Amino acid sequence: MPTPPSLSRRSFLQGMALAGVMSAMTFRPLRAAAMPAGQAVPGRARQAPLFPQAPLMQQPFAPLPTGSIKATGWLSRQLHIQAAGLGGHLDEFWPIVGPDSGWSGGKGESWEDGPYFLDGLVPLAWQLDSPELKAKAMRFIDWTLDHPWENGMFGPRSNDDWWPRMVMLKVLTQYHELTGDPRVMPLMTRYFHYQLQALPTRPLRDWGRMRWQDELVSVLWLYQRTNDAKLLELARLLKQQGYDWQGMFAHFPFTQKTDADALRKQAGNSDAFMQDLGLQVHGVNVAQSLKASPVWSVASGSAADRDAIHHQLRMLDTYHGLPNGMFSADEHLAGRSPSQGTELCTVVETMFSLEVALALTGDAALGDRLERIAFNALPGALTDDMWAHQYNQQANQVECSLHRHPWTTDGPESNLFGLEPNFRCCTANFHQGWPKFANSLWMATADHGLAAMSYAPCAVTSVVRGTPVTVEQVSDYPFRQAVSITVKPQHAVAFPLRLRIPAWSRDTRIAVNGKPVQATPGFTTIERTWTPGDTVEVMFNAEVKVERGHDGALSFSRGALVYALPIEEHWVIWRRRGPTNDWQVYPGSRWNIGIEPGVSVTVSEHPVGETPFAGAAAAVKLAMQGRYVPAWKASEGSADPVPANAEASTDEGAQSITLVPYAGAKLRITAFPALG
Repeated sequence: MPTPPSLSRRSFLQGMALAGVMSAMTFRPLRAAAMPAGQAVPGRARQAPLFPQAPLMQQPFAPLPTGSIKATGWLSRQLHIQAAGLGGHLDEFWPIVGPDSGWSGGKGESWEDGPYFLDGLVPLAWQLDSPELKAKAMRFIDWTLDHPWENGMFGPRSNDDWWPRMVMLKVLTQYHELTGDPRVMPLMTRYFHYQLQALPTRPLRDWGRMRWQDELVSVLWLYQRTNDAKLLELARLLKQQGYDWQGMFAHFPFTQKTDADALRKQAGNSDAFMQDLGLQVHGVNVAQSLKASPVWSVASGSAADRDAIHHQLRMLDTYHGLPNGMFSADEHLAGRSPSQGTELCTVVETMFSLEVALALTGDAALGDRLERIAFNALPGALTDDMWAHQYNQQANQVECSLHRHPWTTDGPESNLFGLEPNFRCCTANFHQGWPKFANSLWMATADHGLAAMSYAPCAVTSVVRGTPVTVEQVSDYPFRQAVSITVKPQHAVAFPLRLRIPAWSRDTRIAVNGKPVQATPGFTTIERTWTPGDTVEVMFNAEVKVERGHDGALSFSRGALVYALPIEEHWVIWRRRGPTNDWQVYPGSRWNIGIEPGVSVTVSEHPVGETPFAGAAAAVKLAMQGRYVPAWKASEGSADPVPANAEASTDEGAQSITLVPYAGAKLRITAFPALG
C-alpha cells in the first residue's frame, strides 16, 4: 500500500473554589509532589488501583493505573507504527495542533482538537517511554496547568464551552496516574467547584449536554482521591442537565436510516428540534452514551442503571448493526446495510465506552465486542502505516472516491484515505484507540486479584494484596488462539486470577503449571497461592462462524477476527498534504460474489508480520467457493444493498476465493449475498 495524507473545508458547531476553599480541602498524599512536571514516578505503575467506597456503588473490576500495562509483541509494533505515523508527527505539520494551538497558549484552534490529540498522545508517549512524544505532550499540559483562569476555569480564554474541557479532564487523569504531577488535582478541584456554581445559570448545551457522562468519569476519579462531597453534588447536576440516553434507548425511536430528510420530517418546522434530533442520532454521541448508564450507576447505586447498556447495544445491533462489531453512523445512525459507513471517531469512542463499562458491569460479552471492534473496525479505517485514515469506513467498501452517497449527512470525501477527509475531528481523535486498548487489557478485581479482560501481548506491573506482582502475557492472539501467562509475584501470595472466556470459544483449555483447570463461561477464576514463575496456558477454540446479517447477508468470523474478500486496490493521489497525501482507491477486480450458507471453508495460518494487520501478508486466510451475482452492482462508488434473493450467474461456474482479516483489505466485501 502506498504511503498516504488539511484543514477541514467544513466548519463544526461553534460553539473558584478560591484559595480559601482550596486550603480547606484535604487531599490524599501525592507521592510525586517533588517530581518535575512530566517525569514518571519510579514504581508508580505498581500502585494498587482504587475501587469506589461508600456512598458509591461497588464494582467488579477497576482499571489499573495508566502505565501499569506495557504492550509487547505485535501490539507494541502497532503502537510504534502509530508513533511513526500521524500519531507521532501530526503537530509538526498540521496547524490545528501546531505551535499556535490555543491549548498551548497560541491564537489558533481552541476547541476540541488539542484535547483530542492529547487523549491519545499522552498514553502513547508513556507506553513507548518516548522522550520526544512526552515533550510534545508537555507543551500542552504545562500550559494548561500553569494558566488557570482566576475563577477556576482553565484552557483557552477564547471560549468557555464545557465540552472540550471534558476531553482535557480525561487527559489530565491519565497524566496524573502516569506522573503524580501535584498540579493536576488542585486544578481539577477548582474547576469542578467553579462549574458547580456556574451550571445553574450556564447549563450544559449541545455537545456537552450529550457527552456529560465523559466528564462524570473524571468527577468520580477525583472523588475517589479527595472525598470532596461537592463532587457528588456536581455529579448529580451533570446527570440532571445531561441528555437522558437511558430514557431514549428505553423507547428507541430511531429504527430506520436517519438521513437529513428523515430528521426534517420528524422535526416538523422546528429548527431547534431538528438540531436536537441530529445530536441524538449523531454516531459519536451515541458511542459516548454507551458508558452513561454504567458510570451513573456508580453514583446512583442502581443495578438497573448499570445494566442498561445491554439494551442499548441490542437496539443498535437490531437496527444499525454491522458485521465488524460497530453500528452505522455516517455521521448519523444509518441502518444495517453494509454499504453504510461508520465514523472513525465513533469507533474509538465506542471502544473507550466499552472499556469503562466492562469494569463497571463485569460482563464478559462487552470484552468480546471490544475485541471485535479493536481488531477489525479500528485498523480497518487506517492505512497500514497509519499515515492516513478514513472518516467513514464501510463493511462493503468497493471504492473510495468522491461521491455524496450513501452517506446520511456527510460529504463526498467521507471514505477517502487522507489527513482530514470530510472533517478534522477524527484526525485528532483516532489516536486514543490503540493506547487506551493496551491500558485496559488487565484490570484489578474487587476481591483483590487480577483479571485478563482482553488478550494481546503485554507485561503488567501492579500490587496485589500488598505484594508487587508482574504478569507477562505472550501471544499472537487474535491471529492465533494460544495465550501464555507467567505470574511473577515478589514472593508467594494468594489471590484470584480471572480470565475472560470469549463466548465464541467452545471447549477452552486452561492449564496451570501443566495441570488442567476447568473453564467456565464468562470469567474463569483461578484461586491459588501464586509463586514466581507459575504459568497459565490458555487455548481458545476458534471455529469459522457464518453469521446472518441485513437481508440475510452472510459474513464470516473466526474468533475475534472478521474476514473479508479483498478487492484489488489502485491508489491514486488526490491531494498532497505535507508528509502525507489524500488518496482515492479504485477497484481492479470483480467483487460481486455470492456464497452458499453451507459452504466448506479451509483455514490456513501464516506468520504474523511486522505490520500485524497488513493484507498483503495476512496472518490467517479462509478459502472457499462462491459465484458471481451479475445483478449486484455499484452506484455512486458504493456497492448496492446486498440482494436478499441473489441469483448466481448461469454463465460462470464456481469461483475459488480467499478471505483475509477485515482490516487487511481496504477495498473489501464483508457481507455476501446468500445463494440458494
